[in-house]
Amino acid sequence: MAGDWEIVIGLEVHAQITVKAKLFSGAATAFGAQPNAQVSLVDAGMPGMLPVLNGAVVRHAVRTGLALGAVINLHSVFARKNYFYPDMPQGYQISQYELPIVGEGELTIELADGGTRTVGIERLHLEQDAGKSLHDQHPNKSYIDLNRSGVALMEIVSKPDMRSAAEAAAYVTKLRAILRTIGSCDGNMQEGSLRCDANVSVRRPGASLGLRCEIKNLNSIRFMRDAIEYEAARQIAVIEAGGKVAQETRLYDPDSGETRSMRSKEDEQDYRYFSDPDLLPLNLDQSYVDELRDTLPELPDARKQRFMADHGLSSYDSSLLVADRETADYFEAVADGRDAKLAANWVISEMPAQLNRTGNALACSPVAADALGGLIDLIADGTISNSIAKDVLSDMFDSGKPAAAIVKERGLEQVSDSGALEAAVAKVMTDNPERVADYRAGNNKLLGWFMGQIMQASQGKANPQLVNQLLREKLAG
Repeated sequence: MAGDWEIVIGLEVHAQITVKAKLFSGAATAFGAQPNAQVSLVDAGMPGMLPVLNGAVVRHAVRTGLALGAVINLHSVFARKNYFYPDMPQGYQISQYELPIVGEGELTIELADGGTRTVGIERLHLEQDAGKSLHDQHPNKSYIDLNRSGVALMEIVSKPDMRSAAEAAAYVTKLRAILRTIGSCDGNMQEGSLRCDANVSVRRPGASLGLRCEIKNLNSIRFMRDAIEYEAARQIAVIEAGGKVAQETRLYDPDSGETRSMRSKEDEQDYRYFSDPDLLPLNLDQSYVDELRDTLPELPDARKQRFMADHGLSSYDSSLLVADRETADYFEAVADGRDAKLAANWVISEMPAQLNRTGNALACSPVAADALGGLIDLIADGTISNSIAKDVLSDMFDSGKPAAAIVKERGLEQVSDSGALEAAVAKVMTDNPERVADYRAGNNKLLGWFMGQIMQASQGKANPQLVNQLLREKLAG
C-alpha cells in the first residue's frame, strides 16, 4: 500500500538457458567474446537459412516448469513475433505465443513479517534473444553486435500478484535460486543472463486494475526495487494531479533514479504473431516429462525445511544458504559431523567477507569446505578463540595453508590455564580499583571493559569463557 493506493506488479523474467549453443543454431554463447564473433548465418538472418531446435534447451525448459509446479504442455508451437529493430536481423523474433511449452504454475515467497505469498506463474515460453545496439562507440554512428542474436531464453511470466517492490525482489530472488539449483540458468544478472521487465500499475484498493507501464531490461534486484518504487510514485502523482497514466514502455536510469518514456506500449496485435512455417510443432511424450521430473535435485524450499529440521537453523539463515546451490552444498560439507549453527555462521558471514576481499567466487575459493571445517574444529575444541579464528581464515586465504599449521606457526593457541588467567584477572583488578568499586556498586556493564583489558593483554589468546567466569567470581568480591 502507498497511502490510499495499492501497487500491482507483474514480472516477465528473461533467463538465458545454460547451453553452449544457441536456440536454433550451433553458434557459441560464451560471455565476453569479441563483437560478432559468435554469429552463424541463421543468427544473422541470411536468406534461405533454416532454424534447427536445440534439444537441450527443451530439456531445461521442461525441468524449470516442473520445478515451478507448472503444467507441461506436451504440444507447443513456435511463432514469429514481428517487430523491426536494427539488432533483430530477421525482422522477427522466434518465440511462442498461444501454445507455450509450459503453462500455469506458482511460486511461494517469504515476506519480511514472516508470512508468505503465492505468486502465480502465467506461462514459460522459449524465445531467441536479440542482438545489441552499441551507441557509444562512435560520435554519430551506432554499431550492432549480434553475439546474443539467437541466444536461448526462457521468458517466465508471472501473474500480477505482487503488491510491493519488496515482494518483487523476493520473487526474483526465489526464482533465481530455483534456476541455479536445477542448473537451467546461472542467474548472473551482471552478465545479462537474468533480467526482467516489470509491469507496474496503481489502483484504489478493490478497484479494477489500472493502466500499466512496463519497465524494460532491469538487470539487478536493487535497480528493480528502485524502479518499481519510483514508477508507482510517479503514477500516483499523475492521477492525483488529475492526469491519466499512459500505457507505455519505460526505461530506468539508475544514475537519476527515475524512469523515462521509451515508446508506447505494443499490444499483441501489433506483433502480428503467426506460427513459424520453418518449425514443426513441438510434441513431447509424457514418459520424457516423467523422466525429467525424476532427475530434479532437492529444490530450495525442501532443502530449507531440511536445514531447519535436521540442523536447527533459523528460517533466515536457511534461506540465505539455499539461495545458491553451491553455497548450500559447501555448507553441508562443512557441517558434516560438526556444530551446524557454527558452520552456518562461518559460511554466511566470514566466508563471503574473505571472498569479497580476495575477489574469488566460492567455486574458486582457496579454502575448501574441509579446510574451513578444520578451522571450526579448532574453535570447537578450544584451541583458538572465535576472534583469533577470523585472523586465521584471512591467513588461510592468503597462504593456502591449513588452519592447524597457521595456528602452530604463529603461536595462536588459546590460553586456558586457569592459573595464568587468574593472575591476569588479579592484575587488571589491582590496576583499576575505582572501576572495581563501580562494578560492585552496580555498574555491571564494566564487565565488558574488564574482559577487553584481559583479551588485549593476551593478544586475543585468553579463553573468553574462562575469563568471563573468573571475572564474575573475583569481582563479586
